[in-house]
Amino acid sequence: MFDIDAAQALIAATPRDTNTVDVNAWATAYGLVHLDNPNPYAISLIGPAHNALNRAHAMTTDLTRPLIVAQIDIPDAAPAPLLIDGTHRLYRAWREHLPQLPAHLLTVAETRQIRTER
Repeated sequence: MFDIDAAQALIAATPRDTNTVDVNAWATAYGLVHLDNPNPYAISLIGPAHNALNRAHAMTTDLTRPLIVAQIDIPDAAPAPLLIDGTHRLYRAWREHLPQLPAHLLTVAETRQIRTER
């Protein structure tokens, strides 16, 4: 789990430029493109289940607010990006066919700082 309030505090304390994320690529990776599929056997391994994303809320989200992407340290490999805040915004952007969204990228060290155990 990740402490989003702590992530936002880190970003505020260490201002940085935003990066852009490719909406279609990330929505596909998170399974958002299949959420409206009635097939009960279609599941997402990373993103939300078909009944776990409030679509009505997603369509009211502020697309100017940057997503937050963590970087997970992978032994003997490059860090892996992981969306930790903004799934509803990503869904809305995908539904509205937007090509990109702004995102704050945390470092591996920052990601470690905001991890919480549950």
